[in-house]
Amino acid sequence: MNLQAELNKAGGFKNLELLAKQVVEGFISGMHKSPFHGFSAEFAEHKIYNQGESTRHIDWKLYAKTDKLYTKRYDEETNLRCHLIIDNSSSMHYPAMNHFSISKLNKIAFSALASASLMHIFKKQRDAVGLSIYSDAYDYYAPEKGSERHHQMLLSQLSNTVVSKPLNKQTETYTYLHQIAENIHRRSLIFFFTDMFQTSTDEVKLFEALRHLKHNKHEVVLFHVFDKEKELKFDFDNTPKRFIDVETNEYINLYPDTIKEGYKTSVKKYFNELRLKCGQYQIKYVEADITKDFNKILTTYMVERHRFI
Repeated sequence: MNLQAELNKAGGFKNLELLAKQVVEGFISGMHKSPFHGFSAEFAEHKIYNQGESTRHIDWKLYAKTDKLYTKRYDEETNLRCHLIIDNSSSMHYPAMNHFSISKLNKIAFSALASASLMHIFKKQRDAVGLSIYSDAYDYYAPEKGSERHHQMLLSQLSNTVVSKPLNKQTETYTYLHQIAENIHRRSLIFFFTDMFQTSTDEVKLFEALRHLKHNKHEVVLFHVFDKEKELKFDFDNTPKRFIDVETNEYINLYPDTIKEGYKTSVKKYFNELRLKCGQYQIKYVEADITKDFNKILTTYMVERHRFI
């Protein structure tokens, strides 16, 4: 059964676990085209061999298949702590949707399915996972655990977040990132899904909060979630439109072409500054276009996990 058929059967985002499983299976089946060729079948039991390590745990059978060196990883080596953070402000629910399509997700649905897919791999890797969701409040927090009950609880929370319709929920990212950082005590991989459209534009405070996430030697990956065609390229037909700020309810009436070039210049500059700032603070920045597949998200995890161990 394909993803869209399963999404329709599930009545929206009620069966995130099965959807995530299919996303991951599709990703793994394509890994033979990537640097992880030969690694997909047993990726929970192996890690890339680093020069200087002992050779006694090298899997020579896997080397014969792949011409790459991997070492067997034992149970005590596999446990990692991961924490997912999701921005649930009103702007993340753009575009408004009554019916979800795998080929057409809004930002919150893309973030939730990407998170559920990561969680599916975490479970295979025996990694513990926690979840934080915020908007104009710290909406949800769960610490890092690896149990099946915990996994199901997080999936349920993600599903509920997608189908909720928060009205005028503003973004107070830096306020809640500080609180989230204080809740993550042991060294973790942190994955942050946000569109970076802030009600408050104090970038100094924002990056102070992002830096706080890196305390205790955490590694932070910022998945910048946006609709590239609409929110970066401003690709609208030139008929009269009302553009509404879903967080403040302010609006403007105009013909898109009258501001298109100026808008594109300003937003591209802002996105480039975000990328540069993330690089400056050693935060991995990953562009996550909601019109694309999830391979970039999952590949980023695989790369970061091997760097982290």
